Amino acid sequence: MTLENTKNLKKQVAPFEQSSTKESVWQLINTVVPFFLLWYLAYISLSVSYWLALVPILLASGFLTRIFIIFHDCTHHSFFKNRRVNRIIGTSMGVLTLFPFDQWGHEHSVHHATSGNLDKRGTGDIWTLTVEEYLAAPLRLRLAYRFYRNPFVMFGLGPIYVFLLKNRFNRKGAKKKERMNTYLTNVLIVALMGLLIWAIGWQSFLLVEGSIFLISGAIGIWLFYVQHTFEDSYFEEDKEWEYVKAAVEGSSYYKLPKVIQFLTGNIGYHHVHHLSPRVPNYKLEEAHNQTHPLQNVPTITLATSLRSLKFRLWDEESKNFVSFREIKYLPKRNITVQVKPEH
Repeated sequence: MTLENTKNLKKQVAPFEQSSTKESVWQLINTVVPFFLLWYLAYISLSVSYWLALVPILLASGFLTRIFIIFHDCTHHSFFKNRRVNRIIGTSMGVLTLFPFDQWGHEHSVHHATSGNLDKRGTGDIWTLTVEEYLAAPLRLRLAYRFYRNPFVMFGLGPIYVFLLKNRFNRKGAKKKERMNTYLTNVLIVALMGLLIWAIGWQSFLLVEGSIFLISGAIGIWLFYVQHTFEDSYFEEDKEWEYVKAAVEGSSYYKLPKVIQFLTGNIGYHHVHHLSPRVPNYKLEEAHNQTHPLQNVPTITLATSLRSLKFRLWDEESKNFVSFREIKYLPKRNITVQVKPEH
């Protein structure tokens, strides 16, 4: 991709960067209202059976994922035109999803600025080692990496760590505004949970809310994982790294069924989002369809995305992901790299 093509591509997407207050308000209504109704329906269903309640729980998990996409757009200041409104709505959605607005927004901005850059990994991304780094790593680090990359850990324990631990504390060096937003979010979360536990009891609360968060958390981590972990992704050292290439080649187009696309807020058009984070989620599909060069980006489906479960290491020589098992079949190479620290 030439420099001229890069400039043209960004220009072609620019018209879709304007948010619509009408569409944003409607999305809030058709997302938050069904979520609360399904939450209540799940609670009522518990009096019959947890298995009956599991139906609205699964649907509510999908709508909570959609709520997170609204929160996500607000951190990019793309959901509403007014930054203050984005902040208020984003903080409110952050309480529902257990994410502090400023803290997560900072990490996610770093992710956008460094995605696919081998020299700038470690903030807001999935822990990824190259083949050379893994081979050069001590046994302790290899075992830690294998544990982290185990699907049961990543998608099972991952949501518990992210929701209950990681986002409850401020990062080192956070400014006062960010720290105060984290404190406010934590207080509101505790107040909301306390009110619900008082109203329906801790057992019902855990069965409904706990299930919704585990399922939606696994969905969220899966989406983030699979849209940057596919066979022909993009990773380069800093001197060779290019933002637009990282966006359109290192972020997949996850072609999903319409119902799932709705519940995941069009985030399957991840290449468009990384190319221009100011495009609101409800315009991502239109931007993709009307920007001809984007028709040729890496595309995955529900079926083909399952292959990503075996991808563990980035091979800099072949420019694709490989499994742990495939390492022994790779040509021998001189290991002179400095191993990246644990994530």
